[in-house]
Amino acid sequence: MSKNEKISEFMANLIHPLKKEMEEVIEIILNANPKVEGHIKWGGPSFSFNGDMATINPKITKYVIVIFHKAALLEDDFNFLEAQTKGKAYAKFYSMDDVNKYRNGLKQAVNAWVTLMENS
Repeated sequence: MSKNEKISEFMANLIHPLKKEMEEVIEIILNANPKVEGHIKWGGPSFSFNGDMATINPKITKYVIVIFHKAALLEDDFNFLEAQTKGKAYAKFYSMDDVNKYRNGLKQAVNAWVTLMENS
């Protein structure tokens, strides 16, 4: 089973009020750059390239949250990341309107991570 198949299986079994939004966020991340890999880690869909990039925490049900583990390494907040402790940042999507509004920023953040990891 491929890593993306594991995410598909996880999502097929997930009950979440914002499941459609979460599925769209996953697609945006995976399609932003072909070098990004998806898998299940820490209880949710996770994404990596030369190290852990981000994880979706499906236990939070009021919004879809993407935790960028080392966002402090990125030089931008892409107009949607909320800085947190220990160099992390959160992206929160409350609706499909939010997903669409921050779609390009999310793609930019993923590609910034890939560029950073390629150059380090």
